[in-house]
Amino acid sequence: MGGVVKLMDDLFGSMKFSEKAMDAAWLTNKTISQNIANVDTPGYKRKTVKFEEILKSSSAQSFEGLKTNSLHVDIGSSIDDENIKIVTENENLSYRIDGNNVDIDTEMASLAKNTIKYNVLAQSVNAGLKRIKTVISEGR
Repeated sequence: MGGVVKLMDDLFGSMKFSEKAMDAAWLTNKTISQNIANVDTPGYKRKTVKFEEILKSSSAQSFEGLKTNSLHVDIGSSIDDENIKIVTENENLSYRIDGNNVDIDTEMASLAKNTIKYNVLAQSVNAGLKRIKTVISEGR
């Protein structure tokens, strides 16, 4: 029985990561779309989503303690604690005289890349759900 519990913890942990990454990819698509919509807006500055950098820095040094009682103090951090941030990129840089720094070719390439990433993450979540279904079915 302990092996099944460990497997379920691994599956749900992996799915939680994928879910957070999908949230970031969805927000990235929205942000890129906003950049594309404002390509001709004077003074508009390109925005980007910062999640992968935050995740890399926190996962390299993070750990999470096991909390077996509601009175225990939380130790470490989990993926839920990581925030997705939208930042204005290169505020002082402008490609044009009107102060705009959005390059449509870069945005379209970023949108295509991010769409692929989102689809891969969605497939990963679906595969995780199938594994959970298999564990439940075989565990009877």
